[in-house]
Amino acid sequence: MKIVMVPSGFKECLHAEEVAEAMARGARRLGGKIQVEMLPMIDGGEGFAKAITKLKDGELLQLEVTGPVGEPLMSHYGLFIEQGIKTAVIEMAAVAGLSLVPRDMRNPLRTTTYGVGELIRSALDEGAERILIGCGDSGTSDGGAGMAQALGVRFLDHRGLPVPVCGGGDLLQAERIDVSGIDPRLGTVKIDVACNHRNILCGGRGVARVFGPQKGATPEQVEQLAAALEHYGALIRDATGKDIRFQPGSGASGGLGAGLAAFTGARLHSRFDIIRDYINMEQVISDADLVITAEGSLDFQTPDGKIPAEVARIAKQHHIPVVAIAGTIGKGANLNYGAGIDAYMSIIQKPATLEKSIRKAPKWIEDTTESVLRQVSIGLAIAERSRTEPGTVAQ
Repeated sequence: MKIVMVPSGFKECLHAEEVAEAMARGARRLGGKIQVEMLPMIDGGEGFAKAITKLKDGELLQLEVTGPVGEPLMSHYGLFIEQGIKTAVIEMAAVAGLSLVPRDMRNPLRTTTYGVGELIRSALDEGAERILIGCGDSGTSDGGAGMAQALGVRFLDHRGLPVPVCGGGDLLQAERIDVSGIDPRLGTVKIDVACNHRNILCGGRGVARVFGPQKGATPEQVEQLAAALEHYGALIRDATGKDIRFQPGSGASGGLGAGLAAFTGARLHSRFDIIRDYINMEQVISDADLVITAEGSLDFQTPDGKIPAEVARIAKQHHIPVVAIAGTIGKGANLNYGAGIDAYMSIIQKPATLEKSIRKAPKWIEDTTESVLRQVSIGLAIAERSRTEPGTVAQ
């Protein structure tokens, strides 16, 4: 039996590759009857750059950049060459992710994407001809303004003086955007962004109102940030002629999608679709007897473009059963049956603290994977018995 493990990461706990390795260890407890193939699936969030770079036998570059709260930190991006094209892989979570923002400093009015621009600039220095940027697990809501500043864009006040944008809250001080000094190399490189296409910058479902509270914003700060991003969208339209306020993906990573589309000419893609261009996922899945996927929380949001549901969609095209394991099972998880997931279960079997759950997650993933496969084995044994014993009727 060939089992393909296609997990996503467990946010602020385990990267996708670590989840896949734990699943594989659990599968191997059943002995040599099972062939395991691991395909850690990254959605643009934590672990994205490392995973893609490893799959492509590329090189991971380390450098010091500006973190989300303005302090220097060590970050990374990947480089690989495929079909003669030098490609850089940048993960915004590695430079401006929520996990990099101390809990007592989670104020999206102040956090910045400046370091993302520094990574892009370094990739250009290395001669990248194509850049893939993963948007996910962000700790910022500055609309990509910090990123734009690092690439030469200036924000000017009513006197024509530069506004030092340190976070989304500062955008209200800007009266004009000057793009004349933007890095000219951006015009010669192709930039693709893996993001959630359903996130938009402005409006009632804009990124400030939907995700601001998750990043520490109070109700008052949410409204301030929403107004700042509306103002920002209007400034972008005046400076570039592009109205990106409601463009699909413009709200990705606190509006970084908007900044990338407006200032770098990036194309915003549904994250799963663009990642499939880099990973030969469909061929691997189509050859499986069973697919096991995973994510930190399985709930009503999972069918809305998250990895387990997208994996299940591919598997169902080839009539392959899918089981999902999760850290927690949330509200509306049963909607995943309609998304192609045939069964799901939590790795947590009894009440536990968050700290213990994070610490024990690798072991519990192993145990749950073993349990899934033992149940599958029972089903196979029953099916085999029904075929071979006289008088047994297969249901």
